[in-house]
Amino acid sequence: MTENDQKQLGKILWNIADQLRGAMNADDFRDYMLAFLFLRYLSDNYEQAAKKELGRDYPDPNAVGNGGRTPLSVWYADNSGDIAAFETQMRRKAHYVIKPKHLWTNIANLARTQDSELLNTLQEGFKYIENESFESTFSGLFSEINLSSEKLGKTYQARNDKLCTIIQRIADGLKGFSTDSDKLGDAYEYLIGQFAAGSGKKAGEFYTPQRISDILSAIATLDGQNPKTGPRKKLASVLDFACGSGSLLLNVRHRVVKAGGSVGMIYGQEKNITTYNLCRMNMLLHGVKDSEFEIFHGDTLTNDWDMLREQNPAKKPSFDAVVANPPFSYRWDPNETLGEDMRFKNHGLAPKSAADFAFLLHGFHYLKDEGVMAIILPHGVLFRGGKEAAIRRKLLDDGHIDTVIGLPANLFYSTGIPVCILVLKKCKKSDDVLIINAAEHYEKGKRQNYLNPEHINKIIDTYQHRKEEERYSRRVGLEEIEENDYNLNISRYVSTAKSEPEIDLKAVHAELVKAEEEIKAAKDRHNAFLAELGLPLLP
Repeated sequence: MTENDQKQLGKILWNIADQLRGAMNADDFRDYMLAFLFLRYLSDNYEQAAKKELGRDYPDPNAVGNGGRTPLSVWYADNSGDIAAFETQMRRKAHYVIKPKHLWTNIANLARTQDSELLNTLQEGFKYIENESFESTFSGLFSEINLSSEKLGKTYQARNDKLCTIIQRIADGLKGFSTDSDKLGDAYEYLIGQFAAGSGKKAGEFYTPQRISDILSAIATLDGQNPKTGPRKKLASVLDFACGSGSLLLNVRHRVVKAGGSVGMIYGQEKNITTYNLCRMNMLLHGVKDSEFEIFHGDTLTNDWDMLREQNPAKKPSFDAVVANPPFSYRWDPNETLGEDMRFKNHGLAPKSAADFAFLLHGFHYLKDEGVMAIILPHGVLFRGGKEAAIRRKLLDDGHIDTVIGLPANLFYSTGIPVCILVLKKCKKSDDVLIINAAEHYEKGKRQNYLNPEHINKIIDTYQHRKEEERYSRRVGLEEIEENDYNLNISRYVSTAKSEPEIDLKAVHAELVKAEEEIKAAKDRHNAFLAELGLPLLP
């Protein structure tokens, strides 16, 4: 799907949202819109897989057409004895099953005919997808989509009528758009971005701007020991512990696959239930099989994911790449027991006022020795004192901070402050810190600033080859950082200010003397003319 197609689809669905959401706010309607787009993808993908599996036995769509029945529903009716075997094969090949009555084509037909069973069928279908469709259980996947909400209507019939109208309009809007997972997935991502643009500060809970995501994913997929070799061909595992809608994880996967490689397993953690569900849908919609990802709903800072709580160092999970865009300067309440937590024990606890370093240390703890971690943080982590200064010093002394990248202000929907990317490694080769000051390299937009491909490529290339460029990047030794009391404020090391040209005082003096002589000569000539005319002379 081209960018124009994405925009066209987004515009169509936005118009539907504006016209139909009624008492719902944009965030509520987002959940309905994206859930129906997700159902459309699952259904179309399943029907294509079923057609391939059944071959000649798949009913001719042109010959069905009575009562809005789908080819698959016809096959189910005519082959009741073979359904169990068919679904076993579909679970093996497509990795999930959807009953014919729950498919989007049937749901859209119920909407078109204003069938009073639409709402019940949807509820039943969502429940089946959550609990029975997949080998994994996606419990609560549609929990934020309240089909009994009075915002849809006060009575069952009113809600059913409203859903019929919404789904029919969405079905009409989606006609002609490809059901390919990457293309429809891109449209899904585009819509998430559009809703983020309208959500203001709330957007920070679930969305990392795509072009910033491009930078993090490019860095994370390079070889930690030799980044010049380019993207790694295989990542056994990647973790985002504040994964939002999952776009950053998907971007990492896309880069590796595009380079001809593969990602073994994707892991994500998300505290917000709505965003958690968005993420799970996003994974499936992008063609990531349920056996290829695990997203956990829980609090990263208290570390309530059992998988990560393994105390045996030999069994502790670790990841080839860790990426994250955690909440900026999040207030937390570290208790005494966290001081002995293996994540923080060697470095100390971040202050209550800002959990930035707590998030960083959490991800870093689970990074493989040869892995790469890239995290977005506010600039305060580079220079704030107290506990944060002690953590920063320990990371620098141990040689774990590899690169600091300063980005322009106003790139996020949720905040206008400038942010930085910290790149960390457990076993980095260089004994310096690469500092990139990209603060003035951006395009100005109406609402937000943005990075164009040239800006992104310049950052990635500078990082990959550890290039130095005046007013842009420098490799700074630890000795100099020590002299600056472990302050990593970017402008201390890479200033973007243009130096004033040197002034040659002798030359300037000579010019002034010459100018005075020229003034005196001009004055003498002028007085000569005045004398001839009998007029008073100039003093």
